[in-house]
Amino acid sequence: MKWLTVVRRPESEVMEEEAGVEAYTSATAQVYLDAIDDTLVEQVISLGLEVGSVLDVGTGPGSIPLKIARRRPGLNLIGVDRSRPMLQAARAAARACGLGLRVSFCDGDALRLPFPDSRFDLVLSNSVLHHLPDPAGAFREMARVAKPRGQVLVRDLRRPSRLMFAAHLRWNGRHYSGRMKQLFEDSVRASYTLSELAELIRESGLTQARVFSHKRTHLGLVWNKPPQERN
Repeated sequence: MKWLTVVRRPESEVMEEEAGVEAYTSATAQVYLDAIDDTLVEQVISLGLEVGSVLDVGTGPGSIPLKIARRRPGLNLIGVDRSRPMLQAARAAARACGLGLRVSFCDGDALRLPFPDSRFDLVLSNSVLHHLPDPAGAFREMARVAKPRGQVLVRDLRRPSRLMFAAHLRWNGRHYSGRMKQLFEDSVRASYTLSELAELIRESGLTQARVFSHKRTHLGLVWNKPPQERN
């Protein structure tokens, strides 16, 4: 029943515009985004990793790795992003909260991560999937840099059906205004459905990944790298 599906409209891969970065890091948006980020941090904590290395792909202003670092002092975290303004905001936030020694940020493309094979105990990505031109390729790249027995955790927005689309935007976008509201709506339209995510997983070869939903707003996957997995 394709008529029920909202046509996906891809979003820009890299956020370089100052207005967009300011919208994401504004105090008004941050209150709501913090609450959403906290649910992902709780999911990370539930994986049980207390010592090791974590990579955050598409880290944006660095909120997720900084939150994880506060909860798990035994972890060292690296965030990568292609947006220079976002990286500047992330580094400033790390310095401001005294976590610069355990959390670092660098330029990095999700399709060509600047790290050797089997480098990280956990590779995560939050709300980046809908920006990527080749999501399946990004899944394979995240798997490559994960250690054997390591994990990949990806979460993103979820695109609702045509019948629910307008109501979804109104209700879940009620906390935003101005440029941030438009960015949210663009992101929802660029995001994937559960069936589309399942197809991307099949294409990537991460066939044992577990797909999950978070409320009606997000979806994602968790993949455990086999002990002898070779890329």
